[in-house]
This record gives sequence, C-alpha cells and structure tokens, in this order.
Amino acid sequence: MSGTGTLRVLLVDDEAPARALLREYLSGHPQVEVAGEATNGFEAVKVFSELRPDVVFLDVQMPKLDGFEVLELLEPRPAVVFCTAYDEFALKAFEVNAVDYLLKPFGRERLAEALARVRARGAMPAAGAAPAAAPATSAVALATAARPAGRYAERLVVRDGASVHVIALEAIEYLEAQDDYVAIHADGRSWLKHATLAEVAEGLDPARFVRVHRSHVVPLERIARLELYAKDSRIAILHDGRQLPVSRAGYARLRELMER
Repeated sequence: MSGTGTLRVLLVDDEAPARALLREYLSGHPQVEVAGEATNGFEAVKVFSELRPDVVFLDVQMPKLDGFEVLELLEPRPAVVFCTAYDEFALKAFEVNAVDYLLKPFGRERLAEALARVRARGAMPAAGAAPAAAPATSAVALATAARPAGRYAERLVVRDGASVHVIALEAIEYLEAQDDYVAIHADGRSWLKHATLAEVAEGLDPARFVRVHRSHVVPLERIARLELYAKDSRIAILHDGRQLPVSRAGYARLRELMER
C-alpha cells in the first residue's frame, strides 16, 4: 500500500469487458488505484514484477497460464481475489482462508465485500489499525488447495525474474529438494522453483509421481528398477542410469504402486 493509504491493484483477465466492468466498480472506492492490467498469465507475472501491487484481481480460466499457475509465481505474494464464473473453485480457497472469490457476474456490493476481506487480511488496514500478519501458507500450497478435489497440476511453472518457464510433466526426470527451493530436472536442464518439495508433490498425481525419499520425487515411468544398496537401503535406477536414494517409506509407496 502506498504512503497515502491508497490500495494499488492489478487487474488480470483475458476479457476486456470484464476488466472494464471491474475498473468501473473500483472507481467508486477512492482509496483504490488501478495500477495496471494484464490480459494473460505471462503478462500478469511481468506486470506484477514491475508494479508490485497490493492486490491482484485474477481470472481463473485464461490462455497460456491459468490463474492457479499465476498465483504460484507472484512474489512477494499479494492479496489475491479470484474472479471466475466457475464456483467449483471457491470452496477450497475458503477452506484455507487465503483468497476471496468473485463469482461472475458480480455486483458492486459483492466487490465491496471482497475489498473488506482484503482489508481484514492486512493489505488495506482500517483507519488506526495495525496491518494483520501475512498468511503463512505458500502460494504453491494455496494453488493446490484451491483446485477441485482430484484435479492435479498438468505442468509446472517456474519464474526466473520476469520470465516464466512452463515445464511439461512428461519432460520431468525427477524433483529434488534444495533448502527452500525445488530443483526441477527435465530434458537435461534444471530449474529452481521457490517452494518445498512437499508442496510441489501435493499438487502432482500420486499415481504418476512418487516421493521415494525426503529429498526426491520421481515419475514412476522413469524408474527402470530398484536395487538393494545396503541392509534395508535401496536405490532407484532411472532409465538414464541416474541413481536416487529410496527410503523405507518411499519403497513402500513404490511397491504399492507397482503391485496395482
């Protein structure tokens, strides 16, 4: 929020009429400034990096990157209000108390309620009130929680400055925990994603991706065989010859999947 107490917002929607309507509604709130607009996910990440708004009004269904993927890439994380015609996405978001949803079509009163939620979260403090602490849940965890039950990530997205890399799941060789990041090894290259391995793994189909060790997640089809390394210690040999450690819990998960 600016020093004048103005809430700076970014509008992200691929439909111009939807952005125009939201801009009109927001004009009725003198403490709100529309700092910028974006018409797709890639543009949203770039504009966000340049403007650093307090709040992002974000459409869910967009070309190139959907709203969930954009949410993963916004750092530092702003208050995010999803704008969508699909109410099946709303329940999960409210369960984690992380974002608000404006279900299209919405009116001025519903927008005012969303701004009140933003204020309650600390992005726009009420007069004389101290800002609330930012929610601890990471953007990746929120994006996973907001997806409908049984829907998993269809690709992974990584931010590198203002650039975005989209990595197909089929290209992933394995994932590796590296402190507060996950190294995504795919097609002979590596990218770092700001998230924990548990958060990324939670969004992947467990029938395809297996956490074989506390530091590694591997696509099941990449594993050529398992070998005994020492007493009660095993390694996974990938088709490219790479060797990864397998914990007892990881081995149990692998056996369960391989016996299906």
